[in-house]
Amino acid sequence: MINSWSEFKNYVKCDKENQNVKNIIIAFFLKPIFRFTLLLRFNEYLINTKKSFFLRFIPLVWYKRLGIKLGFSIPFNVFQPGLAIVHYGLLIVNPAARIGKNCRVHAGVNIGASAGFKTDTDTVSYAPTIGDNCYIGPGAKIFGPIEIGHNCVIGANAVVNKTFTKNEVTIAGIPATIISNNGSKGKIHAI
Repeated sequence: MINSWSEFKNYVKCDKENQNVKNIIIAFFLKPIFRFTLLLRFNEYLINTKKSFFLRFIPLVWYKRLGIKLGFSIPFNVFQPGLAIVHYGLLIVNPAARIGKNCRVHAGVNIGASAGFKTDTDTVSYAPTIGDNCYIGPGAKIFGPIEIGHNCVIGANAVVNKTFTKNEVTIAGIPATIISNNGSKGKIHAI
């Protein structure tokens, strides 16, 4: 979670490296996905440091409008540093999900909670926890109170509804199973 200006700069630096951005200013104006990521991190900083509503209002509106334009529904404080969204297109993430560092996500991905209702007193998360350095292929659906290990690849159109704690594997299919012991090395820029 971003709780200081130095943490904000670190998150932006990691996101920049994982998206292979050379110049932040040029990317901000020419790459809408990077602009969205930067606005995500800035809003996280403003919210977590409890800045006034008046200071948060314009960046929040800008973030929401750009998210609608790009097809992204990503809540705050879900992704650790190093987020790389690869393409425009539908991308939905549940607010209770937790995704580790250096995640690469493609279009059509849905990371959601299991069916049912959750009360404020529930301590169990009904959404996935995904490890560091994971590659999530186009169209993957990941849902329920599950865990995915570190350095994993989730294949295109996979439906993942059970826990895979083993690291450095490829998960694919409907329902998903381990199809390979090759992890995400070479598919993530930051590792």
